[in-house]
Amino acid sequence: MIHEIIPVGPLQCNCSIIGDEKSREAIVVDPGDDIDQILALILKHGLKVKQIVITHGHIDHIGGAMKLKASTGAPIAMNEGDQMQVKLLPVQAAWVGMQLPGKVVIDLHTKDQDSIVAGDLRATILHTPGHTEGSSCLYFADEKKLIAGDTLFAGSIGRTDLPGGSMDKIMSSLHGQLMQLPDDVVVVPGHGALTTIGEERETNPFITDRKYKPRVQEK
Repeated sequence: MIHEIIPVGPLQCNCSIIGDEKSREAIVVDPGDDIDQILALILKHGLKVKQIVITHGHIDHIGGAMKLKASTGAPIAMNEGDQMQVKLLPVQAAWVGMQLPGKVVIDLHTKDQDSIVAGDLRATILHTPGHTEGSSCLYFADEKKLIAGDTLFAGSIGRTDLPGGSMDKIMSSLHGQLMQLPDDVVVVPGHGALTTIGEERETNPFITDRKYKPRVQEK
């Protein structure tokens, strides 16, 4: 697996460029900004982008998706539950101080347990609502790697106080989905340092503290 992680934009969103070493087919996850730098890494590895996957519809994760699509021809995939976030992009841009990306069109709507394929690489979509309604992760089981978006961070979790957020839902997603994964799975969060499922299971206060246990089990 080729895996380049590049923090992009003013909020330093972790954009992942994931490529199959044999076929050179690739997936780009969360190209929020700095598309020239992303394209330079794609060129460096001689990759052909087959799909652009958005973990959730916040501007720092989706802001550069249309530019990347224009350069690569790859379709944009995201869970339909975050169409509201796409409609709110002008408001988000004002909040964050980012330039409005213009009209964003989602080509494919992902669902829980869908497969995302590039060459011999296969990721499973895990729908993990809570940070937003459509928040999703990509789990590469063979490579033991999770692209977690803003659902899980090293020592923390995604905010739930923005439109579409829910503490009950994110707790259900964490305990019902992510904490079911093996301890040695490497977690690439939407921002900040990498971690592992085992590390978060043992030390993340939102996982270990009983007061945060999910009250309502929701998919």
